[in-house]
Amino acid sequence: MKILVIEDEVLLQQSIKESLEKESFLVETANDFYAAMDKVFVYDYDCILLDIMLPNGSGLDILNELKEAGKSENVIIISAKDSLDDRIKGLELGADDYLTKPFHLSELNARVKAVLRRKHLQGNRAISLANLELDFEDRTLLVDGKAVSLNRKEFDILNYFLLNKNRLVNKTALAEHVWGDNSDQADSFDFVYYQIKNLRKKLQECGAHIEIESVYGVGYKLVQK
Repeated sequence: MKILVIEDEVLLQQSIKESLEKESFLVETANDFYAAMDKVFVYDYDCILLDIMLPNGSGLDILNELKEAGKSENVIIISAKDSLDDRIKGLELGADDYLTKPFHLSELNARVKAVLRRKHLQGNRAISLANLELDFEDRTLLVDGKAVSLNRKEFDILNYFLLNKNRLVNKTALAEHVWGDNSDQADSFDFVYYQIKNLRKKLQECGAHIEIESVYGVGYKLVQK
């Protein structure tokens, strides 16, 4: 899962980033209004942590632009503004949650997981398909009830495919989601190919009833056998 932290307080931004990375999230950052606008309209994120008071602009304007553009990222406002009017305005503009500074990082992590469960997993913590169950929070894969070991990238790739089952996934979108925003500057996508090759081998060896098909020249599609 890929998170964008829009926060201009350097120490707080770094603390949030490190805390979320310990939970195995891929974390990108933006320090001001313009950098944030570039990020949210070039890349896709599973969740955006949005400060309201930013250099050069307001986080609420970013939220408004996101909703007008029809982008569906989860947004959690993190702000020192704690009046009832501020919280109501943020939620009415489309934020999924509002957390007032100062806050415990453990509470922020819990709220991020909660909004992701609501959006992607209908409130559950695991994705089930055919004879697979992928636990998003424990980061485990069971096939026919037996544990299958995956490295971090293999888990994130499978998670992305399961969330987009039967859809065509292009290599650029997959690389950005699993390796980060700067992966679009790579000379080739060989690193994607090798991880998928290893993942396919593991899925085949454990008898998984799914398959990652190649779509020539474009990307991949996960299908149930």
